[in-house]
Amino acid sequence: HSDHITDLNDMITGRWVMSPAPNPLPILGPVGTTRVVDAILAMLEPDIGYRLAHHEDLNVGPEPVVTDVDGGGVVFDQGGVRITAAPTDHRPVEPTLGYRIEHDGASVVIGGDGVPCAGLDQLCAGADVYVQTVLREDLVRAVPFQRFTDTIDYHSTVQQAADTAQRAGVKKLVFTHQVPAPAPGTEDEWTALAAETYTGEIVMGVDLTTVSTD
Repeated sequence: HSDHITDLNDMITGRWVMSPAPNPLPILGPVGTTRVVDAILAMLEPDIGYRLAHHEDLNVGPEPVVTDVDGGGVVFDQGGVRITAAPTDHRPVEPTLGYRIEHDGASVVIGGDGVPCAGLDQLCAGADVYVQTVLREDLVRAVPFQRFTDTIDYHSTVQQAADTAQRAGVKKLVFTHQVPAPAPGTEDEWTALAAETYTGEIVMGVDLTTVSTD
């Protein structure tokens, strides 16, 4: 959904404007990513024109290099960094992908939105860190608004993320994009629910959280 990519336009613009030489931004995503980026560039057209008119050393607009990933497998392998993608389940949003990033023996999985599935299990197997967007089903159901409760059937609950991490033998489980946003002082409630089935370290991810793979 758009709430996960609303800053992509700034990444495209910032990379373009602040690079002293041509430095195209590589963008990889599921099938449909090219269409999204094309729409972003169309939205940015007036802004791009203003910048070209203002900076004499800018002669062309941003030219991101977009790759639509069909299915899964290794999608990036450079400089000792390998990224592997696998299909995830966020239906009716499809296709969607999760990613496993590996470097120097360490591995981090970014699950994104979605519910447990075989592709996510594959990515998470033996990972050092698993980052998953989660919701608290009990809190969501307490809100009498159908569109809000509808989110339960295509997002991992705290317990489901914990089950995935335990099943895969993940060392650390990081909750991000928590829904609803935890009230101050209630973070331990979230981790306690996960600890009912997951025996590893649990981290409540907030902005600027740093997680070690040790």
